[in-house]
Amino acid sequence: MQVSVEDGLRVPMPDGVTLSARVWRPDCGPVPAILEMLPYRKRDGTVARDATTHAEFARHGYVCLRVDLRGCGESDGLFEDEYSARELQDIHDTIAWIAAQPWCDGSVGIMGISWGGFNGLQVAALQPPALKAVISICSSVDRFADDIHYKGGCLLGENIGWAACAMSWFASPPDPDLVPDWRQVWQERLAATPFLAADWTRHNTRDAYWRHGSVCEDYGAIKAAVLSIGGWHDGYRNTIAHLVENLEAPVKGIVGPWNHKYPHLAAPAPQMDFVGEALRWWDHWLNGMDTGVDDDLAYRAYLMDSVAPQVSFDTRPGQWVALDSWPAGRALDLPFGTDGMGVACAFQRRIATNTFCGRAAGEYFPFGFGPGELPDDQQIDDDLSLCFDSAAFETEQIIIGAASVDLTLAADQPAAQVMVRLSDIRLDGSVGLIAHGMLNLRQREGHDRMVDLEPGIAYDVTVPLDQIAYRLPVGHRLRVAISPSYWPFIWPEAAPVELTVTAGRLQLPVQDVAPPYHGFVPPRPAPAPVLNTVLPPRERKLTWDEDGSLHLIIHGDHGETEDFDHGLITGSRLTEHWQIARDAIATARVDISWERWMRRGDWEVRTLCETRMTGDADAFEISARLEALDGQTKVFARDFHERVSR
Repeated sequence: MQVSVEDGLRVPMPDGVTLSARVWRPDCGPVPAILEMLPYRKRDGTVARDATTHAEFARHGYVCLRVDLRGCGESDGLFEDEYSARELQDIHDTIAWIAAQPWCDGSVGIMGISWGGFNGLQVAALQPPALKAVISICSSVDRFADDIHYKGGCLLGENIGWAACAMSWFASPPDPDLVPDWRQVWQERLAATPFLAADWTRHNTRDAYWRHGSVCEDYGAIKAAVLSIGGWHDGYRNTIAHLVENLEAPVKGIVGPWNHKYPHLAAPAPQMDFVGEALRWWDHWLNGMDTGVDDDLAYRAYLMDSVAPQVSFDTRPGQWVALDSWPAGRALDLPFGTDGMGVACAFQRRIATNTFCGRAAGEYFPFGFGPGELPDDQQIDDDLSLCFDSAAFETEQIIIGAASVDLTLAADQPAAQVMVRLSDIRLDGSVGLIAHGMLNLRQREGHDRMVDLEPGIAYDVTVPLDQIAYRLPVGHRLRVAISPSYWPFIWPEAAPVELTVTAGRLQLPVQDVAPPYHGFVPPRPAPAPVLNTVLPPRERKLTWDEDGSLHLIIHGDHGETEDFDHGLITGSRLTEHWQIARDAIATARVDISWERWMRRGDWEVRTLCETRMTGDADAFEISARLEALDGQTKVFARDFHERVSR
């Protein structure tokens, strides 16, 4: 089917702002439409990926629109915050506008990964009349419990990392080829560019700020059919089970071994034909065709085999399984005792803060940018943790679901956190991470409040771990490792703490057999590339330097790419320096630098965003500097600084 492509179509909003869209339109109609709305710049940020999705859907008879959010890319207006009420209203209005166009038959689907996966679910809860189907990839139903900012009430290191990255995206100008008055637009955009780290850090409980956009507040509000997809090597691996368990609308879930990418582009293999699976969904819910999606089992997951831990995988061995309902299986109860895990008896064990614990954590969001993103052998952190080991299992254990760990513990400080890791002790002596969870102990009574601990008093707490599908072979043992710190994955408390654990148990979700599934078709051949690599990217480099303090340095040069269609060349580079002193954890610090540039001919612009987060016993110090250059001339500079109470 022939497809025409239009870049720069203006979508009018009721307040007079227009949003910029790239449209793939088949030579037939009217037909259903598929929408994706992001801040990541359709002109350059997602152009290569869009060619593998929207262009393919259009060839199968759908009008596809990739729209820049307000204040991003070539769209008018100013950006406010992620998932703001304004953003969701814009998406709602865009859906209504699409449905009214002569080339649309009135049915609309929305899809996206990460940001687009979030706002697709969120706008579905607003029930736009034309929205019939959603495909949400690597997303969350709870913005506080399971996003890039907090987990278990603990402040994630990625909170400041994401704020720096987001600022660098939002500060970029529109392309002059589509926006003639780009300099004026750029100046207005720069002046309004928010540095959101302080706001995100200030909202340190699950208050109204985080409840907004958290669809778990009312699952029943979603009426459109939802296909939820995620990956075991992604930070957002829990959403699929939550949606399958709680949605009243039609819903199916798929979890592969993937990182934070679309499943036809993700690693580790095996990948899947996402386009084909998505077309089954669109054809059924937007075109009324019987594609068999109603007969798909509710939850399809990749059951990962035990393998020696590596910081990157090309392929993850395992098999696909499928469940017809969720939750499923049974709980295996393994109490803690003096001899480890499996037989309950009285004990008392202590573990103190060690700032070096966390070196084997890997990245919260593996993207495939280079080595070092996945968790390493856990023994390096287990040596600094309180560990409970099981006996060797005489039968294979099929773990599918979310484990949890119940603990009775006391702390010697009023503020403390606990990190819990579940690992596989393999026959070769290596220790591979299965799943983890964490809890801010001041939020033990609920994530909507902070209640100080009374030092020395024992509390009963439950730490839920992430969802997983994992095959534990005969002869392997399980380990639960407990620590009061995990740098830089989570930000440490202001003072070192000693935890005293006097009871505990692991609740492990297991299946008696692995319910088989035939799996998915491999990805279809990739379309012709739309970008040319001008300067190949260099690998990320991680260096730990133990000199009384700990340093983690990450450098990623992402190279340059040139668009074959319009000649825009873009590039970026990142440097992160994380450091923590063994004897002064309150002053833990990270410096992050993002540089982005765009050029075409003799035109070139550049932005530099430098951020820092550190603190003391009472507060965090969060600062940033944003600079912009038009050619060799600095045309903008602004400093941000806030002190946020702990």
